[in-house]
This record gives sequence, structure tokens and C-alpha cells, in this order.
Amino acid sequence: MSIFSRISMGGLTTAAAFVACAIAAAQTLEAPVDPGAPTEFEAPMEPEAQVDPAAPPVDPAAPPLEPDATVAPAAPAAPQRITNPVAEFAGIDKITGRIITFDVYIDETVQFGALQVTPRICYSQPQTEEPKTDSFVEVDEITLDRKIRRIFTGWMFAESPGLNAVEHAVYDVWLKGCKQKSEVPAPDAAKTN
Repeated sequence: MSIFSRISMGGLTTAAAFVACAIAAAQTLEAPVDPGAPTEFEAPMEPEAQVDPAAPPVDPAAPPLEPDATVAPAAPAAPQRITNPVAEFAGIDKITGRIITFDVYIDETVQFGALQVTPRICYSQPQTEEPKTDSFVEVDEITLDRKIRRIFTGWMFAESPGLNAVEHAVYDVWLKGCKQKSEVPAPDAAKTN
């Protein structure tokens, strides 16, 4: 039995339903309304089922049988994002031309030149998925008169570093990735030593 016949066994097929709707629409435009006829808002009645004499008798108290139709596979679930404890950044000092890579733990503040970088969350995808790494970051600038001024709050994306990188007059900072571990000791471990 083909897939089409399995789908159409329970009632009208899509094509038949379309034709029935078109005929009903044409009849309502031309014919007067019969008070006993079903309106266009009522569901069509199922046709009488043909009884197969070779089929075993059906017990009315038994639960209904499932149709012999294949169920379409469910849409794949969205991959779960991984929350990482460490964000990896890169920064450039435009005066010296040095590019420095540094790790920052979540909710830790690290100073890079005149900038203070604080990641609040760092997400990545599992290894089996397409890479997508993003972090919510706050960046403050220490001004010449020793005041702290917020210059950036938002999401940085490792796959598109130019999209939301912090561009400062002297220092630029962008997200390189997220990590589960770092060679840099955690802030709590540094305080106990």
C-alpha cells in the first residue's frame, strides 16, 4: 500500500477536500440555502466505513486501534547551549601593535590597558553542531582622571569578531571563544593562596 493511500484512508484526501470546498463555494454562490444542509463552517461527515467480511469482529469495549500510518519524524530538537566558566578574549594595543590573548572567568573583571573587561555569561554549541559562541560582556574605561566609564554592554560573537568588538582609541577587545578550563587560576583559588 502506498503512503498516499495510508494518508487518505481516514477520510478525504487533500485534493478531494480542495475539490469539495471549491464545489461547495460554487454552490453557495448559485444555489439557495437549504436550512437542513450543513453550513460551510461545519466539519464534513465521515463516509460510512466498508465492512470487510474477512476481518475479525470488533469488540466495542476495546480501545481503538492506531491507524497503520507512519508518523512523520519529529523536528530535531534545538541543540542545548553549553554554559562555560571562562571566556577567551583577544586585545590589541594600537600603539605597540601587540595582540594579547587572555582568559577571564565569568563575573571576574580583568584589566587590559585602560579597559576593564567583565564577561557575564559565555555560551557555546556542542562539538557536533555548527560553531556559535557568544558572550554577554561589560567593558569599562578608566579615564585619565581615574573615573570609570562604561563604554560597552552587550553580546560579542566569536564567529563574527568585527560585529560587536570594542573599538577604543588605543585598545580593541573581541571575543575569541569560550572554555571549560583555563591555565589561569580561578579568582577564588587566587584568594586562598
